[in-house]
Amino acid sequence: MPLSSMTGFARTTVEVDGAKFSWELKSVNARGLEVRLRLPPGFDHLEADIRALVRERLSRGSCFFALQREAGFERQQLVLNEEALSVVVAAARRLAAEEGIAMPAADGLLAIPGVLRDGGGTEDEDAVSHRDGILIEGLGAGLAALVESRQEEGARLRAIIEERLAIIARLVEEAAAISAAAPDVLKARIREQVALLVADGGLDPDRLHQEAVLAATRADVREELDRLRSHIEGAHLLIASDAAVGRRLDFLTQEFNREANTLCSKAFDRRLTTIGVEMKAIIDQLREQVQNLA
Repeated sequence: MPLSSMTGFARTTVEVDGAKFSWELKSVNARGLEVRLRLPPGFDHLEADIRALVRERLSRGSCFFALQREAGFERQQLVLNEEALSVVVAAARRLAAEEGIAMPAADGLLAIPGVLRDGGGTEDEDAVSHRDGILIEGLGAGLAALVESRQEEGARLRAIIEERLAIIARLVEEAAAISAAAPDVLKARIREQVALLVADGGLDPDRLHQEAVLAATRADVREELDRLRSHIEGAHLLIASDAAVGRRLDFLTQEFNREANTLCSKAFDRRLTTIGVEMKAIIDQLREQVQNLA
């Protein structure tokens, strides 16, 4: 499965029994899968089937799906559901009496799902079932177009992500080249410090050796660089996989950032600090893109 973004848009239309309906589907970033629906009065019974179909096709994203009856086709005839209205009014009066909540206005009551229903056309169960089936098929076509839209955006994100990974890989190798010179740099620095200390006498050779070992250990960033290389390889494997990888890549960017922070804290050379800071900026850009992935 190609890499998929959580951002997408699709629109599809269906015609059934002289009426034309349109589905408008939008999705944006979210931590999980969130589905909000706007259905015409009398179509609320489709909600369960719609949500089930969406869960089959999408794994993440904040989705808003609207079903509309196109103008110029069969005029919708709304009928007041007296039974549903009486239940809503009774509940509103109880809340007003017990909690002091103001009674809703008429437009608020009529906007509640189920209070108004479609009274146009036949109430024959077979006809309604046929119409509902066509609408769900239309939604399926819309979801396929939405998935395609999200995958097209995912392809653009993949190019950006791979570019950022290439920059990080280059910075890792630059840091490795600087790190290879660490022993010589530290020796020269320690010699300068020793030259200042021996003037006062009383220098302990064992203590000096211990300090040199500690300085070399603190400046050794090979482990961090190896982990960064491993993270880069892991990111490429995730991108090439067939699964939804957004969450795992997001977690991996946190590990990237952890190693970059350690690299900066252990830097013994200003060039290494510069590389670490640049790497952190690129990792932030990488994470911004990764958080768009499903």
